[in-house]
Amino acid sequence: MKDRLEAFIEYMRLVRRASEHTLTAYASDVLAFLDFAEETGAIVDQLLIRRYLAHLQKTGQAKRSTGRKLAALRSFFHYLAKRELVDSDPTEGVRPPKQSRTLPKVMREETVESLMNAPDQVTAEGLRDRAILETLYSTGLRVSELLSLKTTDISPHADELNVIGKRNKERIVIVGSHALEALKSYMDCGRPKLAAKSKKSTDALFLGYRGTKLVSSSVRRILDRYVEQISDSMKISPHTLRHSFATHMMDHGADLRSVQELLGHESVITTQIYTHVSGERLKEVYDRAHPRAALGGEKMER
Repeated sequence: MKDRLEAFIEYMRLVRRASEHTLTAYASDVLAFLDFAEETGAIVDQLLIRRYLAHLQKTGQAKRSTGRKLAALRSFFHYLAKRELVDSDPTEGVRPPKQSRTLPKVMREETVESLMNAPDQVTAEGLRDRAILETLYSTGLRVSELLSLKTTDISPHADELNVIGKRNKERIVIVGSHALEALKSYMDCGRPKLAAKSKKSTDALFLGYRGTKLVSSSVRRILDRYVEQISDSMKISPHTLRHSFATHMMDHGADLRSVQELLGHESVITTQIYTHVSGERLKEVYDRAHPRAALGGEKMER
């Protein structure tokens, strides 16, 4: 089966158009299971799959991580079964561990405002950072989608972007006026200074301090730096801006289908989590605003 893993990964790359991150994770997850099967000397069947999942949980793997590994195995064995390279799919009927439901972390609107104003608008890096933060919050883009943008994708006269998302699917996102203004300032005054630091030209929109294409780890460091400026305790990731975008849209009346389209979710079920986040926010507003929201003048614990 190890010999067939390479062919499976190539299939995922060429046919399913999986990202390099996904390909690396799938290869690692499948290989780890095959090593486990080899060590135990057992037949690869449904029982061994269940034993492997139990082994993962015993060794401290998180339920979400275990579920992801099962998804990799399911794709691998489905690939083999479809080509009649195995008698049956051993993952069929095996359920992933039940996930504990957690709501995504969302920033308050006033905190977002403080974050957007944190970058220094005098420096090229500051102009870039403001454009990155504004664009992430304005569009709900994933960091990978943000960093795939090219200079030709930006027009000061258009409020839309064509974005290539997961599995190379194209979608249109709307860009707000604050983000457009930040992008224009960066393109006019910030990016040319950064681009001049590199001997090689690139059409990547966002550049690092050496004038080369910015990477995702740099976006995380940029965000961390400005979060530290506005809060001593807040910990967020770039994806928090995506969560905040979706939740604030729902808070202000956007319908679920529109938010789904803007986020690039394949299923509306994925987007529905934001209806629950908005519901929690409504409860907070009610508790703060209604004079008879709590008994005895004190807030009831939820």
